[in-house]
Amino acid sequence: MKNSQKSAGSKHFGFRTIVTVSLALALCSVAKAQNPVINWNAIAVTTALNGNQTISPASNASGGMSIYLAYTHLAIYNAVNAIDHRFQPYGAETPAPAGASADAAVISAAYNTLVFYFPDQSVSLTTQYMAALSLIPDGQAKDDGVQVGKTAANSIIAMRAGDGRGASVPYVFPSVPTAGVWIPTPPAHLLPQTPWVGQMMPFTMSSASQFLPDEPPPALTSTDWADDYNQVKTLGAVNSPVRTAEQTEIGLFWTEQTSKQYARAFRALAVARALDTSDTAHLFAMMWTAVADSFIGCMNAKYHFSFWRPVTAIQNGDIDGNSATVADPAWMPLGTTPNHPEYPAAHGCLTGAIATILKDYFGTPNVNFTVSSTVFNPAHVHTFNSTKDLEQEVGDARIYAGFHYHHSVVQGFVLGQHVALQMLVNFFRPVTSQ
Repeated sequence: MKNSQKSAGSKHFGFRTIVTVSLALALCSVAKAQNPVINWNAIAVTTALNGNQTISPASNASGGMSIYLAYTHLAIYNAVNAIDHRFQPYGAETPAPAGASADAAVISAAYNTLVFYFPDQSVSLTTQYMAALSLIPDGQAKDDGVQVGKTAANSIIAMRAGDGRGASVPYVFPSVPTAGVWIPTPPAHLLPQTPWVGQMMPFTMSSASQFLPDEPPPALTSTDWADDYNQVKTLGAVNSPVRTAEQTEIGLFWTEQTSKQYARAFRALAVARALDTSDTAHLFAMMWTAVADSFIGCMNAKYHFSFWRPVTAIQNGDIDGNSATVADPAWMPLGTTPNHPEYPAAHGCLTGAIATILKDYFGTPNVNFTVSSTVFNPAHVHTFNSTKDLEQEVGDARIYAGFHYHHSVVQGFVLGQHVALQMLVNFFRPVTSQ
């Protein structure tokens, strides 16, 4: 599938207003006391970032945290849904006595899930768990809610046992630059990130390869390849003379840890839309399950195609057999290249899924969506008025950063959109019209 417009090389839809995030963070702080789903999403992100990578590998990876957020929010969703029965359960329905506290169920579901996957964080988690429960009046409703949450968590943990998380998956790559093939990239030349993710049992897809792109990377002798190569060579260089200050800011904006960045945006969206506990549990379960599956599918495709990154290709442009790709041995990208193969773009996969869920959930592509980036100090905020604008900027950003080619971004969006669309048809459906 091709995109008729290479916007990163010609036209951009406009620069987003940059402001500090103090107001957004203040809003989230107010909501924490009212909506435990929002609060425990923030706790889950912090827990994953601080977690022992030996115990829970991938929790700090660009999209790998989404796997743990999916575990957590599926447990929360099932716990809340056991009480209000609004949607199809994920897996077996969790039993719940009448009158059980939904807030207690959320807290218990999140806590029991997180403490299982991050036992090294158990002290901090238990402290936060006890503090959160202390805000709920003692009584049968609270006790029942705690049990519902624990049952929901245990059910998700059992469902995901043996799902391939952290499995030993070998991946072989050349020791020297080879035309079209990924090798570790400068400056650190890190080994490939979590190849096992691409072999995991997905949450909603039939297999990790269900939406493997049917269009491979462009042939190295093709005009498409030369166009992609020269576009990122020009716009993505660390010292690019043609990339504008606006484009540089956009390129850097999206280099923050992806799940952490989007989690803040989802929490701010739930606050802005005044979503209650049930609606937030539903939206976050859909979001993080779609993000996790799009990441699994994307990593499967990356390690299938094993395509080289721009920094490798451009420094070795004389070995691809294309006279229109002139090598620049000194070329370096604006950002630090992630340590996994190039095709398709993971930000495209994740953002394609997110945009599709947003459009479906709110019934329109014209969703006001705010994303902050702590790459800057003070943090910058970009506000989007449509899912199309969000996808456009993310796609452009990966070229400005020097990480990806145009075709990779397009195929990433397609993969993520397919993941989300099949999920929306088969999971999380209303039991009756709401």
